[in-house]
Amino acid sequence: MTNKLKIINDPVHGFIKIPFEIIFDVIEHSYFQRLRRISQTGLLNLIFPGATHTRFHHALGAMHLMFTALETLKLKGIEISKEEEKSALLAILLHDIGHGPFSHALENMLMDDWHHEKLSLLLMNKMNEEFDGELSMAIEMFQGKYQRKFFNQLISSQLDVDRLDYLKRDSFYTGVSEGNVNTQRIISMMNVSDDELVIDAKGIYSIENFLTARMFMYWQVYYHKTSALAEHLLVKILDRAKLLTSQGIDLPASENLKYFLHKNNFESATAEDIQRFTELDDNDVIQAMKVWAKNEDFILSYWCKCVIKREFPKTIISSQSFDSKFINGKIEKVNLHFNITNGAELIEEISRSLLPYNKDKQPIYLLQKNGKKVRLEKSENQILSSYINDLNTKYILSFPREI
Repeated sequence: MTNKLKIINDPVHGFIKIPFEIIFDVIEHSYFQRLRRISQTGLLNLIFPGATHTRFHHALGAMHLMFTALETLKLKGIEISKEEEKSALLAILLHDIGHGPFSHALENMLMDDWHHEKLSLLLMNKMNEEFDGELSMAIEMFQGKYQRKFFNQLISSQLDVDRLDYLKRDSFYTGVSEGNVNTQRIISMMNVSDDELVIDAKGIYSIENFLTARMFMYWQVYYHKTSALAEHLLVKILDRAKLLTSQGIDLPASENLKYFLHKNNFESATAEDIQRFTELDDNDVIQAMKVWAKNEDFILSYWCKCVIKREFPKTIISSQSFDSKFINGKIEKVNLHFNITNGAELIEEISRSLLPYNKDKQPIYLLQKNGKKVRLEKSENQILSSYINDLNTKYILSFPREI
């Protein structure tokens, strides 16, 4: 008989326990194993060489933090049944099961308007059939339909275990220390009031540190100008490939990737759509780009070479949108240099926006000693929270280095 209550050695959190046999079975499922071949941070390893970790690592780490959070809440007198604990662990374990190749970079590209959370729910329901309904409560928690709201808040909110893990993990693998938040301290400050997740008031500075750490990680890592450009190029490559395919041009690619290049109608996912999607990973896209780099289409070939050879276009970053005259001047130079007429396709203005703390959507509440709840930004002890409520946007203009 197989021992399913394993211990996994994780470089970020140490030893991760598998406390329920069904969790082992879910991890062994082919849908979950696919996450080993899905990068956690897209093409970020082209900027930060150590960022080669996967969605598989992150899902296990988030499950570990969920386990720690639930143990903390139980010690504070919050009643959590074994079934609720098991379901919460399953929900966070599967929260990213619907990610496609290169994670967020190609979201909505392969299956139009299918966000990864929508695909995750679809795959969770399919797995639930295979596991005879054992994932039903987990799916309710994932959707926010379970009556005890704090379970969903631990999965998806402004202070959830998903964010706690990816910040610490991405900080570890990129070497950017600003994201190294104290997850144990934050989790130890978690509490529940009226079935909602709150933070003990004395933990306010740990929360402010978490919010600012996330802000720094976005601007320094996720929205790094070269990272933003690499992600944008991936989207443009797939978009161009779909356009050429629609014009009857046969592009060499894996069988599964070809399927998504040809198909355009995804109003409802068919059984074949799901099967094909769950067989796709980063390798399909990388292999295609290596071949397309030699394609006769100049635009597709140019973009693929940029990524494969890491010869990215030049970038300029600004807090203001770029003037149209300036952009048109660049387009003329591109047309002249490459002797083409569609140079506008090689020049892109990319924008990235960040709201570090959204006080209107799922605000963070502090639990005072008298039992009253106060919003984070309204606390008399807050130092930074009232200053990180504004949306900040940066603009990146990319154009060929040759001009």
